[in-house]
Amino acid sequence: MTPTGTVSVPASRARRALWAIPLIPLVLGGMGWWWMDAGAGSEPSGEDGAWQSSSLSAMPGPAPRKSGGGMGPPAGSVPGVAVQDPARGPEEAERAARRQLWEQRLARAKQTLESYMKATRYPPESRPASEHPDQMEMAEPERTRPLNKDGSDIQLRLKQDRVFVVGDEVVHFFVGCEDAHRVPRPCQVVSASAHEAEHMPGAGGMPAVPLLFSDDGAAGDALSGDGTFTGRFQPSKQGFPIYSGTLRVDVQVRSGGAEGTAFFDIMYTPSPPALFTGRVREVLEQGSLQLYLGIQVQKAGRYVVAGRVDDESGMPFAHVSFNEELTRGEQEVKLTIAGNLVLDEVPTFPLKLRDVEGFLLKERGDPDRELMTSLRGYVHTTNDYPAASFSPAEWQSEERRRYLDELHRDVIDAQAHLDDIGLEDAPPRP
Repeated sequence: MTPTGTVSVPASRARRALWAIPLIPLVLGGMGWWWMDAGAGSEPSGEDGAWQSSSLSAMPGPAPRKSGGGMGPPAGSVPGVAVQDPARGPEEAERAARRQLWEQRLARAKQTLESYMKATRYPPESRPASEHPDQMEMAEPERTRPLNKDGSDIQLRLKQDRVFVVGDEVVHFFVGCEDAHRVPRPCQVVSASAHEAEHMPGAGGMPAVPLLFSDDGAAGDALSGDGTFTGRFQPSKQGFPIYSGTLRVDVQVRSGGAEGTAFFDIMYTPSPPALFTGRVREVLEQGSLQLYLGIQVQKAGRYVVAGRVDDESGMPFAHVSFNEELTRGEQEVKLTIAGNLVLDEVPTFPLKLRDVEGFLLKERGDPDRELMTSLRGYVHTTNDYPAASFSPAEWQSEERRRYLDELHRDVIDAQAHLDDIGLEDAPPRP
């Protein structure tokens, strides 16, 4: 036995274990109540609930995703299915595309119709001068070209006073040298010759003819010693009395120590197929002014004649033409000054016809024409006419009506398609 008041260690532990036994039911009961309450999914309430909510909200969470960040499909979308504009369904989108297409076609059809109507207001043989600025003067071409291809800064200035030569007519050629700033440079035509153009059928059958270019103020040269060399060529007297077609004049030019070549072309007819008599008869017919030119036809066929019309001050007003068949004998060529052209352009009368030229059009062969001797300068001056003498009516023909009908149908068809699409868009009637 041990002394009174002292207890051994094993005995003390045994007594503490006995005291813990009555607490076991209480602990187990508390745990069961907590488990049942959590399983019921009840939300915390009162101060405890508020504390838990604030604690959870304060806890760090994943960063919010930006829209379109590529982290996944947007909310509410289905992977693999395109997202459609909720404001426009597929049928409405298809109608909008068709509407746009037919609006474009309608605009194009209207523009085509308007352009054709405007372009055909006047007859083809009576056109405003503004449409033919390149034809309001007779051909007197002038051009420049490098003297050679060796890098020299010298260029040639080449000019001729006509391209179409008939019978005993004479053509003049002009050659000058200048630098890039158009400052004259020393120039000399070393040699020149005329021959058949290489592209003509049977070219080479006639020998080349030498030509003389000079700067002495004679034989067509305007001013002696001005640096411009002038050559004179009369095909009928210089080797080509019966030739018909294109003739070429080659020139060899020297400026200082540099040399180069150039050429001129003319079209030559030895004997004209018809002659203008010089008589002009003017008549007001159906609201237009007609100028009838006398012509003596030697060869029957299709003749093309063109003239220029100036107003009283000499300003170009109209380009007039004729393109019809003529028989042999004394005939008249009608040049029309359209009434609506007069009313639209309002030229100052009297009008003046000038620079009339023509040719016989050949059906086949080269050259394709036989030239007439031109009437250079002013040929005829008209009388004065009040505006009331002229008709505003547009030119009409079977061909124009046919084209206008077709273009009108294009406009109507495009408009009908647009109207049909508009009916599809309209809400159904109750």
